[in-house]
Amino acid sequence: MPTVLMTGFPGFLGSQLLPRVLRRDADLSAVCLVQERYRPLAEQRLAELSTTHPAIAGRVRLTNGDITVPGLGLDPAQRADLEANVAEIYHLAAVYDLSTPRAFAWKVNVEGTHNVVEMAGTCKDFQRLQYVSTCYVSGRYTGIFRETDLQMAGQHFNNYYEETKHHAEVVVQQAIKGGLPATVYRPAIVVGDSTTGETQKYDGPYYGMQLIARQGKRAFVPVAGDPSAYRFNIIPRDYIVDSISALAAEADTVGKTFNVADPAPLTVKEMFQLFADALGKKLVLVPGTRRLAKFAINHVPGVEKLMRVPASSVDYTTHPTHYDTALTTPALAKLGIECPSLPTYVDALVGFHQAHPEISSAAMI
Repeated sequence: MPTVLMTGFPGFLGSQLLPRVLRRDADLSAVCLVQERYRPLAEQRLAELSTTHPAIAGRVRLTNGDITVPGLGLDPAQRADLEANVAEIYHLAAVYDLSTPRAFAWKVNVEGTHNVVEMAGTCKDFQRLQYVSTCYVSGRYTGIFRETDLQMAGQHFNNYYEETKHHAEVVVQQAIKGGLPATVYRPAIVVGDSTTGETQKYDGPYYGMQLIARQGKRAFVPVAGDPSAYRFNIIPRDYIVDSISALAAEADTVGKTFNVADPAPLTVKEMFQLFADALGKKLVLVPGTRRLAKFAINHVPGVEKLMRVPASSVDYTTHPTHYDTALTTPALAKLGIECPSLPTYVDALVGFHQAHPEISSAAMI
């Protein structure tokens, strides 16, 4: 029975991607490489998935491992078993925290990806690596960033997350040039499900939503720069999961990179206005600068506590990059998949947030 190896389970995307992958072929089985500390959560999530998706019951095995360790932390017998049976790897595990130290982000994102690529190269009948990168390998590149772009002149990064994900994709792209069959997916900023609003954490645009929600009839929102000049690229979880599972099954996507982003993202002003409308608030934008906003959050007593917005998130309200989807949009259109526009699902996001205030902004690392 051919086997799929997945990293990043039971994370935000992996939990939804797993049943879609197994649905593709009834003969497929899966091995999920799980950090030991997340083993109880992984077992719980797998039990839930087996109930809602009965067809995957008995076809998924959880194995403790660690992508940061050469050999993925597997004992020789486990490694030999996977090398003999794994035909496809879905590599989703990464540090998604914008404030993470560089050494830790490098170890997980870059060295971890190198170890997964090395594993792929030792599998006997290997067919493809499905690698989840991010649009933000662009860093703060000004202008259009195409699916064929990666290392650009004058490129610099907002944080170590972006930098290390960039270097991790370099590892994968070099392996592709060396003959490894792989496909790269670059999601934009992922929010909850477009139908239910369900998510596992509140970060990114949710900080703005929460700031508006906490206020009275008038919601004052500080903005850096001209909020009509910058766009905030958001996609719902179901869109990225559907996109990966569909494109992964197509033979002509091997060796390609896809910017899985909204081809027509809203401006920062439009996004905040949508949140305010959905919450029944009158939006009042307070102009400022990116530098001033970050300084105030980091150094002025009481500002961070009042705003509850990390300084690292301010950079994305003045992001100068537009993500071209010239390859992705038509490829998905042929498969019947289209990126929903934020106005069509903003009520679902806001409704879920209001119904689940217990969810935090903590990333699974």
